[in-house]
Amino acid sequence: MKDQKNRHTGKEKADFSRRDFLKLSKNIAVGAGVAGILPSMIWLEDGVAAIPVSEGYLLVDTKKCQGCMSCMLACSLVHEGEENLSLARIQVVQNSFERFPVDLTISQCRQCTEPACMEACPTGALHIDTKHGNIRTINEEECIGCMECVKACPFMPGRAIYNDKKEKALKCDLCADTPYWDEPGGPGGKQACVEVCPVGAIKFTKDVPKQKGDEGYVVNLRGRSWRRLGYPRR
Repeated sequence: MKDQKNRHTGKEKADFSRRDFLKLSKNIAVGAGVAGILPSMIWLEDGVAAIPVSEGYLLVDTKKCQGCMSCMLACSLVHEGEENLSLARIQVVQNSFERFPVDLTISQCRQCTEPACMEACPTGALHIDTKHGNIRTINEEECIGCMECVKACPFMPGRAIYNDKKEKALKCDLCADTPYWDEPGGPGGKQACVEVCPVGAIKFTKDVPKQKGDEGYVVNLRGRSWRRLGYPRR
């Protein structure tokens, strides 16, 4: 905390469906090379396909984050059984040459409405998990380790990462599949990063964030007590 202080200086449903479904004609979808994700699509009238949006998202407050990396360690632990920052699906990136608030960023998977990583996967291993709220996730058994999903992620750092030991890609699944954690995860359960964050800088929501830019995913989770400490209101 001390270090952080020093750094100071009816209609809705209809609109939601139109905005958040990626619609493609069957021919266009195949021609665009997304045939691998077709099984996850919902086919509508006239050969139009829609990718269902995820029912869960992670929001972060980078000004509230203290950079302890507990979220990264917890993520790796519940998924891989070891505390390894390189295996965390959420990433806290700090730049000691910058000043607050641009000295720290949190990079979480955005569960994109139009997931480039899923379109790039040649095997369909990266798919929509309809059993867990349509999250975009990787079937490890089907992943061939080609890293196309890692390359396709349009954000920096990429939200899909690579496990050198297993030679498989990794990606946030909102803790839907955590072999080393007994709590139920996914959109209807808990997320280890949210649970372990000591200052509440990570929040789960079912509402689809604004997709363009970071505004929808980087939010203000600070209450009145944080303003008393000198943290900015916005």
